[in-house]
Amino acid sequence: MKNVYFISDAHLGSWALDHRRMQERRLVRFLDDIKDKAQAVYMMGDMFDFWYEYKYVVPKGYTRFLGKLSELTDNGVEVHYFIGNHDIWMYGYLERECGVILHKEPLTVEIMGKEFYLAHGDGLGDPDPKFRLLRKLFRNRICQFLFSLLPTRWSMYMGMAWARRSMNKRRLNGVEHYLGEDKEPEIIYAKEYLKTHPDINYFIFGHRHIELDLMLSRTCRVLIIGDWISQFTYVMFDGVKLTMDNYLEGGSRP
Repeated sequence: MKNVYFISDAHLGSWALDHRRMQERRLVRFLDDIKDKAQAVYMMGDMFDFWYEYKYVVPKGYTRFLGKLSELTDNGVEVHYFIGNHDIWMYGYLERECGVILHKEPLTVEIMGKEFYLAHGDGLGDPDPKFRLLRKLFRNRICQFLFSLLPTRWSMYMGMAWARRSMNKRRLNGVEHYLGEDKEPEIIYAKEYLKTHPDINYFIFGHRHIELDLMLSRTCRVLIIGDWISQFTYVMFDGVKLTMDNYLEGGSRP
């Protein structure tokens, strides 16, 4: 039986990173390493730092990554892609051209006999009213339409600059540190959700750029699965064990 893999938050193309091309190559090498061992790969959002699809135009670049997605799906590997808060604006390109399965909402799914709750994690349990308002605006169809009317040079510049500012602000404010079990929004959300859905075995989130594996009950764990900027974290489920590890090139293979 083949494995199921989970990764999140590569933020490919980010203007805040100096090693953009090297980062993409490393991610592609990981996907190449697991292609014969995987039955499915779940990408938990923000794989691009900014992505906006027009009717006839998509962002340039990412050719290695997109090509590898197509190779995986052509070979029968399911690739599930969850939108995050940096790549909300997907309208079918990855589905049509790369064969991925796109998820715009959290998903509860049974995988090899275990119940998983999967989501990027933005907005879950987060009490910040500014963030919640911004999230609603970004997902509003009218706002999306008005943004699409801008010349692509302006809109892509604005989007990439906003994404860079967002990442730099998170680093400056220390948001990417563990806040504690009673303050982490995704942990708070998972605990509340578990009260009415006790059959969940695993919650898997991205978004926070931290590595966390926490037991919520005797039969339930919650994992926040790091990123592919500095941690290069992946989660693997083989039907029996669920493990979180870091991809080391030249080391042990996932």
